[in-house]
Amino acid sequence: MAEQNRPAPSSCDCFVALPPATASRAVIFGKNSDRPRDEIQEVVYLPAATYARGAKLKCTYIEVEQAERTHAVILSRPAWLWGAEMGANEHGVCIGNEGVWTKEPVGEEEALLGMDLVRLGLERGRSAHEALQAITALLEHYGQGGSCKEDPTPFVYHNTFLLADRTEAWVLETAGRYWAAQRIREGTRNISNQLSIGTDITAEHMGLRRHAQSQGWWSGDGEFNFTKVFSLTHQPVRMEAAKARYCAGKQLLQQHAGRITAETIMDILRDKASGICVDSEGFRTTGSMVSILPQDPALPCVHFFTATPDPSRSVFKPFIFVANVTPVLKVMSPSFGDKDPVQKVPRFQSRVDRRHELYQAHQAALDLMETSQEQGQKLQQTMQDLERQGLEAMKEMLAGGITLDPEELADLLFDCVDTEIKFYK
Repeated sequence: MAEQNRPAPSSCDCFVALPPATASRAVIFGKNSDRPRDEIQEVVYLPAATYARGAKLKCTYIEVEQAERTHAVILSRPAWLWGAEMGANEHGVCIGNEGVWTKEPVGEEEALLGMDLVRLGLERGRSAHEALQAITALLEHYGQGGSCKEDPTPFVYHNTFLLADRTEAWVLETAGRYWAAQRIREGTRNISNQLSIGTDITAEHMGLRRHAQSQGWWSGDGEFNFTKVFSLTHQPVRMEAAKARYCAGKQLLQQHAGRITAETIMDILRDKASGICVDSEGFRTTGSMVSILPQDPALPCVHFFTATPDPSRSVFKPFIFVANVTPVLKVMSPSFGDKDPVQKVPRFQSRVDRRHELYQAHQAALDLMETSQEQGQKLQQTMQDLERQGLEAMKEMLAGGITLDPEELADLLFDCVDTEIKFYK
């Protein structure tokens, strides 16, 4: 596998905490999306929709059968592709994915990207389990493959996923069209660019074990350990590095068990010492997400997004699903239609400027932080104050202390982004 010989960037980390590990009766989900450092990540809201039976859907590279109805979603995604690194839907389902390499060879032929599967699961699942079923059915039918980077040199991987809703979470790990899944009912769980499901398998591809035996990876005797059977004997350097991040993330979750809040997960996502928050030569954390999923169905789920790189120097801004959500064009990248280099074959032969307005303002702010220590500290403090205000307002609302009317909620992300840009200017 040529992929093993390439430089080893760090990559994503996903986290979930369920009662009794959380401070309140809520599930807390979080993810850092670590991508090529010059890639732009946008945040887009897509309303629920209905489609004619038999309609087709164009994903990043291939067409699939469209669902007759899709759920409203909020997505944080690399601006060049159709799918998403992470996101949530109107029913309180959250999904994030990670790249992984296994004994099953990766294929450069175009199929579904793991990021496409994230969006498809969110659009089609009313629960984490239903989203998992949608993803695995699509994976088995269409497969996964194609370049995961906006570059003429292919960068290909398979995927693991963390799915969560108000009551439970699932880890889904894949190797080509094969997969295993583990249900998480309480406590904490994280994933980080490596297989992590051992013998505790809740569901699996019906041919998983037969395939492992046919390849000589498993004798058929004793317990079946998905990680041991499908992990590469000689791991790529990036996966060896992921072990340290996985262990660090697990320890950070355990340190706060019983009192984990959205702020706890934000702090973990900002942790640079562990490598969870990445700022290396080639890769960096290009977007981050944290969600509060109350177990009380009468309370809304709250989803926080940065829409800018490096969460240690970004603001988490809240979003809530309501009717008549205001589109936030300032965190959406320009569209290039048929002229987009992604749409032309061979792909990625040129580059276009995908920077959205918030990204540009944020980059100017980062430049100021680096050139003027005094002004940079003031700006950092302003950013922290802005985030704190949003977090306090959301906590009061979830506790019943304040009531926001539907118009305020519809404009919530729009207003926060607008305020942030004004601070930068």
